Amino acid sequence: MSPRGGGATTFLPKPTARAPQLEPLTPVAATDAQRRTTHMAASLLLGYPDAEVRAAVPVVRDAVPGLPAPVAERLTRFLDVLATTDPHELEALYVQTFDLKRKCSMYLSYFATGDTRKRGMALVRFVQAYRAAGWEVDGDELPDHLPTVLELSARSTGDDEARIAAGLLGTHREGIEVLRSALAAMRSPWTDVVEAVCLTLPALDARTHARFVELVTAGPRPRWSA
Repeated sequence: MSPRGGGATTFLPKPTARAPQLEPLTPVAATDAQRRTTHMAASLLLGYPDAEVRAAVPVVRDAVPGLPAPVAERLTRFLDVLATTDPHELEALYVQTFDLKRKCSMYLSYFATGDTRKRGMALVRFVQAYRAAGWEVDGDELPDHLPTVLELSARSTGDDEARIAAGLLGTHREGIEVLRSALAAMRSPWTDVVEAVCLTLPALDARTHARFVELVTAGPRPRWSA
């Protein structure tokens, strides 16, 4: 499955107010396989809740019991919401949350960059990171879209690819935490999905950060095309 990204760039004003930021969650002990499963599930569940997403509920539910308990509990709660809420109601809520509220942006560079030039440079760095991992970004979403980055993380099995995905998520942890805080303030059902991700994100250590920078600045390595 190819990463979703590369759509027309839209620059939005930097928000002037934020929800009070919550304290970071304490990471859970998780294997690489559990982390990849969590990130793939979250990549799917953070998408627009259309028929395709709802049809995947049984598959995701089957994978949940193998995850750490705090992660499984949060994903299960959201799966229950997805399975029991009127589809049109949930779709409308998704649009109201992620499309109409700037503080709930799922674009990881959004909260760190306010003006057009800085945002454009940040998006270029995301594209460079994908290429360094052997991915070519295409599709309808920008490369800093959280579900897209989570899919990269879920599908990265090699050490270098995993470091690139960890670097993207780690260096934009602030944005993920701001999103979590905003969703929690709204009592949004998607809070559980973002928290499940946060529970599997350790602090970005210096070695991983250094290797991430090295891989991205070295340019793409031809391996496979997404």
